[in-house]
Amino acid sequence: MKLHELTPAIGARKARKRVGRGIGSGMGKTSTRGHKGQNSRSGGGVRPGFEGGQNPLYRRLPKRGFTNRFRKEFAIVNLTELNKFAAGTEVTPEILQESGIIKNARDGIKILGNGDLTVQLSVKANKFSQSAVEKIQAAGGKTEVI
Repeated sequence: MKLHELTPAIGARKARKRVGRGIGSGMGKTSTRGHKGQNSRSGGGVRPGFEGGQNPLYRRLPKRGFTNRFRKEFAIVNLTELNKFAAGTEVTPEILQESGIIKNARDGIKILGNGDLTVQLSVKANKFSQSAVEKIQAAGGKTEVI
């Protein structure tokens, strides 16, 4: 078998429906739309979500809460993830991204105090939890808010 002899399996490729191409095609004249009515006409049909005049789902369901447009979404880093750095390293958002600890910095980086820190680091981030600051300083490191 050669590359130019390859063919798809029987029934794997289906020809598209060609409507309005004459009476002999079986899909001529009305082009499978039937006679008269809203959907037979050009531009006809109903908008998305319309349920024929019945009270639609988006109106039946209760509306609750709101979305804060000014919310800031922080990328979260736990202390255990900082143990992979060598002692004396200055940990910045760029270094965290290069090392693969965070994928996207979003609106900033927040360091949380989950786990224990065993190396002395200088950490720069947008936010720190109180426990993270205490643990970093207990390990002999420094924190700096960017």
